Amino acid sequence: MAQHSMGSESAGLRLLTPAPWDAYELIDSGNGRKLERFGPYRLVRPEAQAIWSPTLSQRQWQRADATFERGQNGESGPGTWVQHTALPEQWLMRHHGLSFWARLTPFKHTGVFPEHTAHWSWLEASLRSITQPNVLVLFGYTGLMSLFAAQTGARVCHVDASRPATRWAQQNQEASGLTDQPIRWIVDDVLKFLGREERRNVRYDAIVMDPPAFGRGPKGEIWRFTESFPTLLAQCKRLLSDQACAVLINAYAINISALALHNVLAGTLNDIRGVVTAGELVLQETTARRQMPAALYARWSRTAFDS
Repeated sequence: MAQHSMGSESAGLRLLTPAPWDAYELIDSGNGRKLERFGPYRLVRPEAQAIWSPTLSQRQWQRADATFERGQNGESGPGTWVQHTALPEQWLMRHHGLSFWARLTPFKHTGVFPEHTAHWSWLEASLRSITQPNVLVLFGYTGLMSLFAAQTGARVCHVDASRPATRWAQQNQEASGLTDQPIRWIVDDVLKFLGREERRNVRYDAIVMDPPAFGRGPKGEIWRFTESFPTLLAQCKRLLSDQACAVLINAYAINISALALHNVLAGTLNDIRGVVTAGELVLQETTARRQMPAALYARWSRTAFDS
């Protein structure tokens, strides 16, 4: 892959797998579904990329506590959880010193994304190169990345357009015992917020984002990844401080490749010296040790880190 002699260098495309969790496991996958354990509960959720055959028997899959069934609008709309065991409205999970609530949502998610933790050692190494860095987390959802950054000693600004998701993130902050940490919780359209931060001359040392394929802001603002993302990234660059250490992008359910993410990030930061890496986040089954793609990512850091 081409080297950028005047700015960011490429470190190629990679697969990143998170370290094992006690509270989560991908047990099996196949036939368009995945069998997972979140805390004590086994869940079956759709997974379009699991086009192979499952390893475990159908009887073992039927031992799940709940199964997500898609609604009439398919992948784009809400669905229904069929509970085979009565599950609580929410239950507490723990990982890496953090505590957070898992729930069954109408869009198949639980509020917990274990694949994101594949970035944590890299992000921690980046943040620890600066004394109390300022970190901006965009599309922060239930806040685990924000809480992890705060746990490392960063000052965090968490932005999401959803008020319920932000309340959930604040509940996770309380559950983790981090209410005394400097986290700003902002409910706003991300692009509008970035514009105001630029006018206020606010700067950040690290920016982390998890932009959706499609979304709406609190006042009906439309977000479409392929149209809005380059503008978002250009705005983020203008908010980077002179000592900026990291930019991280996770992306789900988009019709572009990791190479495309790499090209946008490397092109945007081409005059800032550093290393750009891109690839896929993957989860590894505990049954057959097979890897399953979970998300795309691209990231830039001032200094190369192996993790």
